[in-house]
Parts: sequence; structure tokens; C-alpha cells
Amino acid sequence: SAFSASPMLVKSGSRAATSALSGMKMQEDMSASVPFLPRPAALDGTMVGDVGFDPLGFTTKYDIKWLRESELKHGRICMLASLGCIVQEIVHLPFAATSNPVASEAFFQVPAGGLWQIFAGIGVAEHLSNNFKMSGSTMFSEGRTPGNLGFDPLGFGKNEAARARYELAEIKNGRLAMLGFSGMIHGCFITGKGPIGTLTSLDWHQSF
Repeated sequence: SAFSASPMLVKSGSRAATSALSGMKMQEDMSASVPFLPRPAALDGTMVGDVGFDPLGFTTKYDIKWLRESELKHGRICMLASLGCIVQEIVHLPFAATSNPVASEAFFQVPAGGLWQIFAGIGVAEHLSNNFKMSGSTMFSEGRTPGNLGFDPLGFGKNEAARARYELAEIKNGRLAMLGFSGMIHGCFITGKGPIGTLTSLDWHQSF
């Protein structure tokens, strides 16, 4: 009839819909963070902060929960280390061994006995927090969520919506801190100054 679509238009519309669906499927199969690489199978979006970033394929070789545990712990350490790297330029204990404002140099001023105590303490904390299950295959056998050590003294995680926001904030700030601390400590190696000392000694009027 005059009001019926022609067969050519119907076929063309069907092809366009099929093409659009195919394009959407391809987008789902590609990494959100690296769009020209396929999304790793283990990174299915169920973990907080998952953007499909695994260009070296670690998720195909190691347990994803073990990798997330490692990411969270390194992020937490680097958040503390970034703060410490800055604060010790301003505030430090009044002893010769704690008076160096440059983190990369201050580390080597700590007596060997003190360093061994720190390393031993870290090892004991790791073993106790994981009930002496240290491999990726056994660490989460009791159902523990990666990174969850039951530490929430202020009760921030009681509200589920708030907990989700805090978990995302932690993973993002942890990733930023890992990059930030890497930059700060390399700056200490190169300039022989801490972050604040480096920034305040720059010639901001220098022309290039």
C-alpha cells in the first residue's frame, strides 16, 4: 500500500540495526581504558575500579583476586609514603638519624637493625592478616574479599552506598599515589631534594 515501507528500505534499516548492534558488541569486547586492545576476560567489570586495563596480560597468569589485593596494598602504602615524603621535609624527630629531609637519603641513615625490624614486622603482619595463607590459590579460600582486613574503626562502611564510593575513591587515589610517589622518589634521586625543596628552588621565570 502507499503507507507500507518498500522492501529496499526495510532491508536497509535491518542492515543498519545489525551494524549498530555489531558495533556495540565490539565496543563491549574492547578495553575501556585502552580502546585498541581487547578487554581481558578476567576483567568483566565486577570489581570496583575495573576499566579493563591489563596491557601486559597479568590477569591471564595470576589470580585476579591476588592481583587486586596487591594493587590495594601497594596503593595504601604509597598514599602513606607520599604523605611521609612531604611531611618529613617540615616535621621530623630531633635526632641525627631522623633529620634528613630527603626520603631517598634518609632511608640509608636508618641502622641495619632498624630496617630488619621493619621488614620482619611487615612479614609478620602479612602472615597474620592472611592466616598464613600466602599463595594466590589459598589466600581467599575462606571467602575474604581482596583488600578487606576488617579495618573500619570509624564505621564508614556501614552504609552500602557510601562504602561503594569509598572503595572506588580508595582504588583511584591508590593508583594516583603509586604514580605520584614514584615521581617524588625519582625526583629525590635526581635533584637531591625533597618534593617541597624541589618546587621552591625552581626558577619559574626561566624562559625556554
